[in-house]
Amino acid sequence: MSHAFRLYAHRGASAELPENTLPAFRRALEIPGVDALELDVHLTRDGHALVSHDESAARMGGVDARWRELDLADAQRIDLGHGFVAPDGSRPHAGKGFRAPTLEELLVELPGVRLNVDIKQARPPMVAPLLRMLRKLKAEDRVTLASFQTRTLLAVRQRGYGGETALAQNEVGALCVLPRRVIEALPFVGDAAQVPVRVGPIVLGSERFIAKCHALGMRVDFWTINDPAEARRLIALGADGIMTDDPFVMAPALREVPRRTN
Repeated sequence: MSHAFRLYAHRGASAELPENTLPAFRRALEIPGVDALELDVHLTRDGHALVSHDESAARMGGVDARWRELDLADAQRIDLGHGFVAPDGSRPHAGKGFRAPTLEELLVELPGVRLNVDIKQARPPMVAPLLRMLRKLKAEDRVTLASFQTRTLLAVRQRGYGGETALAQNEVGALCVLPRRVIEALPFVGDAAQVPVRVGPIVLGSERFIAKCHALGMRVDFWTINDPAEARRLIALGADGIMTDDPFVMAPALREVPRRTN
């Protein structure tokens, strides 16, 4: 099975602007060659899927508060420009109005854009309200749901999610060690292996691993790749996607690399 190649902007254009904010996502989409946005979500106390990698506002907002303990209005008052540190150590975006958007805001403001959404929060569970919102907006066909947690992704699949799902960490581990016939017999197998190049001594950035995924009908996306030469190597091995913090650098470097479209 052949999969269309995707260049994902990891947390938006996060090398240029505060990560997981609307300006970072808009900036990424200005760059020719960016196919999708990668982002993370937590649930606020009043039930909104908020876009943030961390469970708290400490790193990006300088506020020691967990998103799940805040209502949306309070969460969106936190200045996420504080957390962007330039190479010279300055914080050029502090006080400039950067805030955490909701996933619903993102879907409405960026119609038609493919999103890769990593469900970070496990407790309290957020799968049910997240799926209700995606179905309300008819967005399942353009949202891939991912999570490190097997329980979260099983809940997504068991509820009949109509879009793509990635493999959880344990599922990737099983993929590495189990024969293909055993994996094919497992219930609720996902659509994509989204992995680093290596995990300790285990090399995932290899032709063998990619070929095994393809034989099972799965796409293979690698994170987080900021070196164009490494991206080109992985694509030559058959990688279907590259997640990068710096699409401004990566997209031009990959422009001449053959891209699969189906």
